[in-house]
Amino acid sequence: MESGFLFLAIVIAFLYREEDLMPLIYTTLFMLGVGLVGWLSGFRTRLARLSRREGMLIVTLIWVVLSSIGMLPFWLGGYVGSISDAFFETMSGYTTTGATIFPSVEHLPHGILFWRSLLQWQGGIGIVVFTLALLPVITGDRGASTIYNAETTGIMHDRFLPRISTVSKRLALVYVVMTTLLFFLLWIGPMNSFDAVCHALTCISTGGYSTKDSSVAYYNSAYVEYVLSAFMFIASLSLTLIYFCFVGKPTKLLRDEEFRWYSILVLAAILITSLWLWAHWQNDSVEETIRTALFQVTSLISTTGYLTSDITQWQPFFWVIMLLLMFICGCSGSTSGGLKVSRFMVLVKNLRNEFKKRIHPNAVVPVKANGIVIPGALVSQVLAFFFAYLGLICVGVLLLTFDGIPFIESISASVSATGNVGPALGSLRSNFAEISPFSKWVLSFLMLAGRLEIFTVLSILRPAFWKE
Repeated sequence: MESGFLFLAIVIAFLYREEDLMPLIYTTLFMLGVGLVGWLSGFRTRLARLSRREGMLIVTLIWVVLSSIGMLPFWLGGYVGSISDAFFETMSGYTTTGATIFPSVEHLPHGILFWRSLLQWQGGIGIVVFTLALLPVITGDRGASTIYNAETTGIMHDRFLPRISTVSKRLALVYVVMTTLLFFLLWIGPMNSFDAVCHALTCISTGGYSTKDSSVAYYNSAYVEYVLSAFMFIASLSLTLIYFCFVGKPTKLLRDEEFRWYSILVLAAILITSLWLWAHWQNDSVEETIRTALFQVTSLISTTGYLTSDITQWQPFFWVIMLLLMFICGCSGSTSGGLKVSRFMVLVKNLRNEFKKRIHPNAVVPVKANGIVIPGALVSQVLAFFFAYLGLICVGVLLLTFDGIPFIESISASVSATGNVGPALGSLRSNFAEISPFSKWVLSFLMLAGRLEIFTVLSILRPAFWKE
């Protein structure tokens, strides 16, 4: 399947007759060889089921191996200065982070720009989920389910169909339909067909790569900003609930408690940001102020990372809002990164219950979501994830400051990489070209760990993981 995506990039390179054709062809041939070996190995082993440990290992290896191969067009074509740069760019793409090492992307050939966009589109739905339609043939549906649970996000996985391969096909169809719809909406606006395709791929995946150095600000179009804002919001919702909307059951979305919390959070952030912008940038009209706030809030909380303004000029108050949005992020089961609103909701409710117990020590006050009591063990998992997530960010800040990156930049970069958001503050606001290879590998690890829900990656690093 990966070779098929590379072939699409080859077609683009051939149509534009640019110098990126051969690097893409070489990468495709290499990917075909690796895929053939893996396919033959899968059929020979014919595993009946995968353990949780094997599922976590396979998921992590898939992301690392595909990132290692996916970086080859950048490296073979000489578009990056080192393997560190190539791996960082590719990992940022696959994890839908959107941080880039290119000071300028407009000089890149069209095939490479399209490949960058495809990296994010694949990562959005999940490379593993894409392969689940074929994986049951090799491992049985139980093995596919194990990998699905290792890769997908959130505190609970609501499987609306009994077989995981069928689930993945339905979700992939929704993903393709949304991408196609967004392409046409952008195409009838000021974007040409190539830019519309690339931005449709990177918006639906909440990735944020753009074909322009100034990102969406290049188009200076209210139409583009409103369309992208709407689709960034939709893309940060649960794909399962979006599927129900497609099949005529929108009430499932409207009744979902996480959706309501998320909507209130987004509206509150837009209101606060609009008022702050109006107070400090009074040369803008009311419509422009609200539109700017709408776009930047949805871009950050959805972890897309498009920019229409230099947010580093917005003063420290908005930086705090920005970091909070980048920390909480979108809904579980979406293409967004971050903590997820479902976990934030559990944390807030658990804290509220603790206050109630201070007043009524004998009261039994369980945490509920959608009217269902969440087991204590699951609440404990959410608390553990929160501390692991926060701890990973702190370790990232420690390592980045050790490497000489200023404190504010280190915090924003660590939060951004772990949450798969993209933008950072200070000198890192537009690209990460100037940081050292060490910091690039640190951030690449944070991207991977954040995309695979922390525990999947960190568990592999524990010696106990490798013991029988």
